[in-house]
Amino acid sequence: MARSIYLAVAATLMLASDSDAFAVLPASRSCRPATHQTVAPARHHRRCSVAALHADLGSSSDGVDNPPDEKDAEVARLLAQASRLRAEAASLESEKAAEDSRAAQRIFATFDTNDDGEVSFDELKAGLENVLKTELSEKRVQAVMTAFDTSGDGALQLDEFKTIEKFRSKLDSLAIEEQTMVKEAANKAKLAEIEAKTMEARAALLNDRAPTQTDKALSVLPYLFPLMDGLQYGRFLLADGEGNPIVFAVAVLYGLYRSIPLSGFVAFFALNFLSANTGINRLVRYNMQQAIFIDIALFFPGLLLGLTKGVLPAVGVSVPESIFVLPTDAVFVTLIITLAYCAVSSVTGNEPNKLPVISKMVLDRMPTVDMFDDEGRFIPRDVREKDDDKGDDNDK
Repeated sequence: MARSIYLAVAATLMLASDSDAFAVLPASRSCRPATHQTVAPARHHRRCSVAALHADLGSSSDGVDNPPDEKDAEVARLLAQASRLRAEAASLESEKAAEDSRAAQRIFATFDTNDDGEVSFDELKAGLENVLKTELSEKRVQAVMTAFDTSGDGALQLDEFKTIEKFRSKLDSLAIEEQTMVKEAANKAKLAEIEAKTMEARAALLNDRAPTQTDKALSVLPYLFPLMDGLQYGRFLLADGEGNPIVFAVAVLYGLYRSIPLSGFVAFFALNFLSANTGINRLVRYNMQQAIFIDIALFFPGLLLGLTKGVLPAVGVSVPESIFVLPTDAVFVTLIITLAYCAVSSVTGNEPNKLPVISKMVLDRMPTVDMFDDEGRFIPRDVREKDDDKGDDNDK
C-alpha cells in the first residue's frame, strides 16, 4: 500500500512539469546525458526521477525484479490517473465559475430595476437591503460600490457585478473594520480623558491662573530691585532734582535699601527663592525672574565704564569726567523706560515679555505644566530634554 501511494505521488509531481519530464528512459540507460547532447539541468533531473521511478517499479517488496513491460505499464497508468484527476479538478473549477457567472447575471437582472444595463448606487443599496433583509448605511454601500467598481464610473456593469456571497463577505469585512475603528476611537477618547485629568491635576500644582488685583500690584514690587541698583547711573540726571518730591521719595527709599547689610545679595536670593514657589501667581513669579535678569544686565555697562576710567589713565590718557555723562545717562534712561514698560504691563495684567533677550531667557526658566511628572514632582526642562534624548538613543 505504501509503495502504491509513493508511486501515485511521484507520478502526480512529474505531471505538474512540462511534457519533456515524461520522456521515459530505459532502465538500463544511464541518467547522465551523452556528450553530444545538450540537456538542461532541470530537465535532466526530471528524467532521472522517471528513471528512478522505473527502477523502483522494477523491484518488488520481496527483492524480485519486475519485467520492463510491467514497469512501463504501471507508470503509464499512474500518469493517466493523475491527468484525469487534474482534468476533473479543472472541470469542477470551470463549472463553479460558470455557476457563479449565471448567479451574478440573475442577481444583476434583479438589481437593475430600470434595465439600463448597469446597477447604480441606489439600485445596489435597495437590492442588498432586500436580499440581506437588513438596512445598510450609505457609507457602507458606497464602500462596496468603490470596492467592485473597477471602471470608476459610479455604477456596476455586468462584468463588475458579483454574487451575493461576495457582497455579503465584503459587507462583513467592512463591519469588522468599523467595529475596530469604533474601539480605537473609544480607546483614544479614554486616553484623552485620562490625559486631561492628569493635566488638570498638574495645573492645580502650578498657579497659572489670571492674576487678581493683588497679584498685579505685587508683580510690580520686584522691579524696585533693579531700580535701586540702577540709581548709580542716574546721578547726573538726579543731581538737579533736589526739590522734586519723586526724587526725594526715591532717595529715601534708596537710603533704606542701602541701610540693610548686603541688601543686593539679600534681594537677589529672596527673589530667586520666591520665584520657585509655584503656588505664587505666574505674573508675580515671572516679574521676579525678569527683575533679576535686568539687575544682572546692569552689571555690564558699569563694568565697561569702570574699566574705561581705570585703564585709560593708567596708559597716560586723560579722560574728563564729562565724557561719562552721556553714556551713564543713556543707561539710566533705558532702565527707566524698561521698568516703566514692565510696571504698566503688570498693572494691566499682561506679562511683560517683549524685552529683547531677557524675556526669552525668563520664559525658558518659567515652569510649565509639562515639567511635572505623573506624581506631581517638578522636573526642569533641561533635565526632561536629556531624559527624552536618552530614551530616543535607547530606542535606536
